[in-house]
Amino acid sequence: MNNLYRRAVYLCAAHTLAQTPEDAGLEVAFAGRSNAGKSSAINVICDQNSLARTSKTPGRTQQIVFFTLDANRRLVDLPGYGYAKVPMAVKLHWQKTLERYLQERKSLQGLILLMDIRHPFTDYDTHMVHWCLDSHMPVHILLTKADKFSRGKAMSLLLQVRTECEKLSAGRDTRVTAQLFSALKKDGLDDAWQCLDSWLQVGVELEMPMLTDI
Repeated sequence: MNNLYRRAVYLCAAHTLAQTPEDAGLEVAFAGRSNAGKSSAINVICDQNSLARTSKTPGRTQQIVFFTLDANRRLVDLPGYGYAKVPMAVKLHWQKTLERYLQERKSLQGLILLMDIRHPFTDYDTHMVHWCLDSHMPVHILLTKADKFSRGKAMSLLLQVRTECEKLSAGRDTRVTAQLFSALKKDGLDDAWQCLDSWLQVGVELEMPMLTDI
């Protein structure tokens, strides 16, 4: 793996967009339903056990969490969405916040969308994809918990998801892509790293300095 992701460290947590770091440099955000395995995926991608907090209570994280990779690159953990036990006021707050973040954040280069392979493209997932496409934001889907199925069954489900991705992005100038992923078996890491490397321009020396103090 690229050592860049092993260097990920916590920067800050923002409850509102006004609390986020300066909108400079490059960042990639992770989003998904509260039980899709988002935190586990981030930890595996960064080869760290507890970088992103995992919880037995889905929906617990209600802040935008920023991790720095270097002076100009960041990973962003967005709040899990769609969990019924989260109060309606919180759901509405985060719906508005996430929509504004996806539409207005200039440093955001792409969204990694986590979907449980057993329950892909819920209404929440589809809304998230539409928000991104409307903002010309590329989306890469990790079909998590792929180890729950045989390889053949998982590939069949992947093909179905990719067909849906093509329908959603038809006529758009932004792509939606998808892959299989298992945090437990650490399958799909190379493809995930390749996507992140592309969006974060890994190997390119970025000239714009980023202020990390907020």
